[in-house]
Amino acid sequence: MYRFLLSRQWVILTLIMLALIPTMIELGFWQLHRHEHKVALNRVISDSLSAKPVPAESLTAPGQAIEHENLYRRVTAKGTFDTADEVVVRRRTNSDEEVGFHVLTPFVLDDGRVLMVNRGWIPADGAQTEFPKVPAPARGETTVTGRLMADETSGGSGIKDVSGLPDRMVMLINSEQQAKALGRQVLGGYVELTAPEPKGDVPELISAPNHSDIGPHMAYAVQWWLFAAGVPVGFVVLVRRERRDLAEAAAEAESTPTTEPATV
Repeated sequence: MYRFLLSRQWVILTLIMLALIPTMIELGFWQLHRHEHKVALNRVISDSLSAKPVPAESLTAPGQAIEHENLYRRVTAKGTFDTADEVVVRRRTNSDEEVGFHVLTPFVLDDGRVLMVNRGWIPADGAQTEFPKVPAPARGETTVTGRLMADETSGGSGIKDVSGLPDRMVMLINSEQQAKALGRQVLGGYVELTAPEPKGDVPELISAPNHSDIGPHMAYAVQWWLFAAGVPVGFVVLVRRERRDLAEAAAEAESTPTTEPATV
């Protein structure tokens, strides 16, 4: 009755079904893990943004990676901006998705160590290969406040770090790279500036991340699991339909009278 399942066509279809089910289940768990990671990150961001600012030196040191629970933590630092070694970060967008640069300025602390400060976004005045006009930061000794961020890497950010860039331009904000370029001790990570605000709103300060959006990952997980459940159901429907069609064809063949050849 079900011998047709041994045919080449049905064997291939069965193997495909057996491969699809675990794959879809695994994709569902992958989306679930992404959902859990997003929820955990949102909790870290919320806790960090609501906490009182602490000295940046208490959470980072030269060559030290920023711990996960300290991401987006509000920090302060006292020192002076070094615009002579300022660089811009290429291909960065603002809230309106306009492409420009982030301004990365070394901030020299009282003890001589350097904290890299992302002063915000500026538009590209001309070609992306031309160093833009960058408004000067506050002069003299200044106290800055901002959000502590982890170093960017090619793998973690999805941004490809390229060589041969124009002078004073980089693709990634990375304290180790800046330490080599400056020949000085640079604290790990960097700070997204929130205060003091620039005069004329340029550079444009980077907005705080939205930590209320959990994304569609949970919905995608449920969707993949429903697909996985639907595969065997669909397979059973196809098998029953094939069995019915074969049975009807056999019954029709039996009911058709055979014509005897005429005798001479």
